[in-house]
Amino acid sequence: MSGTDARVGMTVTQRRYVPYAHAHYGGNLVDGAYVLAMFGDVATELCIRTDGDEGLFAGYSDVAFHAPVRAGDVLEATATVTRVGNRSRTVDFEAVVVCRATPEVAASAAQVLPEPLVVTTASGTVVIPG
Repeated sequence: MSGTDARVGMTVTQRRYVPYAHAHYGGNLVDGAYVLAMFGDVATELCIRTDGDEGLFAGYSDVAFHAPVRAGDVLEATATVTRVGNRSRTVDFEAVVVCRATPEVAASAAQVLPEPLVVTTASGTVVIPG
């Protein structure tokens, strides 16, 4: 049924500015949990749109960190339904940086990146309560 279910391929995207208060490491680096929290938020919206319920995140089957996230970034997180079961949904995630601070130019300078920078990808399962 998952190949013919209209929910397969449904995508939700959210954007968020990463505040400097979330930098925990040298170079204004932000921990990977920040992106995983964004994935949880975008998965919640996806469940609401596909099933009329916030759903429950059951777990990740894969998470990969490809590049650092820094304070001053504008992150875009996307969730896409790839499989629909009776109550479970498999969701693929991608987070990209679309804008980045450029403190070497000026304290509040930033730029739109010419190409989004993929920082994190993941796959996970959400469950819709029965």
